[in-house]
Amino acid sequence: MLSINTNNASMAAVNAINKSNASLSTSMERLATGNRINSSADDAAGKQIANRLTAQSSGMAVAQSNIQDATAMLQTADSMFDEMSDVLGRMKDLATQASNGTYSEDDLQAMQDEYDELGQQMSDMLQNTTYGGTNLFGVSGTSNTGKDGLFQSGVTFQVGAESSDTMTVDISSQLGDLVDDLSDVSNSFKMDQGVSGATASGNTELTASGSANDMITTISTAMDDVSKIQSKLGASINRLNDTANNLTSMQDNTEVAIGNIMDTDYATEASNMTKQQVLMQTGITMLKQSNSMSSMVSSLLQ
Repeated sequence: MLSINTNNASMAAVNAINKSNASLSTSMERLATGNRINSSADDAAGKQIANRLTAQSSGMAVAQSNIQDATAMLQTADSMFDEMSDVLGRMKDLATQASNGTYSEDDLQAMQDEYDELGQQMSDMLQNTTYGGTNLFGVSGTSNTGKDGLFQSGVTFQVGAESSDTMTVDISSQLGDLVDDLSDVSNSFKMDQGVSGATASGNTELTASGSANDMITTISTAMDDVSKIQSKLGASINRLNDTANNLTSMQDNTEVAIGNIMDTDYATEASNMTKQQVLMQTGITMLKQSNSMSSMVSSLLQ
């Protein structure tokens, strides 16, 4: 119908232009930002999924940092026990040497003096080894008093993005056994640790008759305790490394999934932008043509 008041062709052209303009704006926004989803209106479900995956990926990144910190702490503890093993090795050498009947009392006392210092050194190691300002071992044993270290109980590490992703390293029992055996190795150690039963009358591990030979076995037992602790620490470090590798793989795949949802497909959007630009141009041309139709009415009245 040819009408002046209502121009259906013009209205259709305007509607088409508005749709093309909206689509063109969306394509240009996606190309400019690199994101397919720039608001929830673009893809409500996709936005929700991407947010959840992003939170999970972020949590994994923090967990990897946690694992690095945990590994560093365990390596600090393991290094201390390396040094303690060396000290015990030297003490065993002294006990073996003192067991030989070729030395004078002065010689044995000189060995005892070094032995005492080594016992004091092991106590210092336990009390002063820290990580980030936190004491790792403190005072241990079953019948002593003093400050507790971090490893006096199980240490729990957060190694994943979920609350259940934890790992606990507990060497408290082995540590207690070690300190009890070290107390048998050295009275100097026992006194410094504050373990009840320490004597202040002098240390005679190497000077008393037959005691040096007994110390060889006692020290070997303490060295076995150190080896047990290091074995558990080493296994825990390996487990942390495996967890870190798995987290890296999980995070990479999660990032890929986020990209599949959120990232702009530039080939598709560039093609769509060109299409909408052409539609805009043709729509404007048709709008001009539709507006001229009203002038045809006047020709019917001439």
